[in-house]
Amino acid sequence: MSHHIIEVNNLQYTYPDGTRALRGVSFRIVHGASVAIVGANGAGKSTLLLHLNGYLNPTDGSVRIGDLPVTKKTLKYVRRTVGMVFQDPDDQLFMPTVYDDVAFGPLNLGLGPEDVDTRVMNALSIVAASHLKNRPPYKLSGGEKRSVSIASVLSMSPDILVMDEPTSDLDPKTRRELIELLKTFEHTKIIATHDLDMVLDLCERTIILHKGQITADGPTVEIFQNEALLAESRLEQPLRMQSCPVCCRST
Repeated sequence: MSHHIIEVNNLQYTYPDGTRALRGVSFRIVHGASVAIVGANGAGKSTLLLHLNGYLNPTDGSVRIGDLPVTKKTLKYVRRTVGMVFQDPDDQLFMPTVYDDVAFGPLNLGLGPEDVDTRVMNALSIVAASHLKNRPPYKLSGGEKRSVSIASVLSMSPDILVMDEPTSDLDPKTRRELIELLKTFEHTKIIATHDLDMVLDLCERTIILHKGQITADGPTVEIFQNEALLAESRLEQPLRMQSCPVCCRST
């Protein structure tokens, strides 16, 4: 399954205004892994994700999906293999109806009407959103938009699922439902997030980014147990790993 492997080598990126967002990032992710990318605001998480399917091109270094480098010539293959769920669903949903949004990708693959319909209804069923198929996206709740944006990626049958802050702006019940849904996916998952409790539920490996550089890469629980390491990157332990201030209050 080498075609599912992601390799990032000495990735560097500087925005046109001169801001250096990534400073020599390197890692390798194998097929079926669930990996979290965590860090404070401005650490470079979203910038990194946008390189994984060619939305941004490196200033230096490289990204490979399997045996192919991510370049303009390989974008069609890369974007079929790596499905990207953006932080803001409104950046992803733009068609008149939910059905049209989820069908957009398969139609662009050149599939026939029956195959497109099968993919759309299957993807909506996976995220429990079949009942929304005729709704305009702008009339959906935040959680519904998130589900539909995931369905629009799943309809492309990607091997790798990349998600940017998937639980942001979700109420507790919808957040829990999304986590339980993501547990069922067999895809390789790469999730950039501030939600470290979600990371404990989903990701066996965590990469910490700080000021565009990797400061830690290893088993999630080991990294989250290192409070000094987290503090250096302006992070705190997940809430359920912290001592309860009420239970631990001296009497």
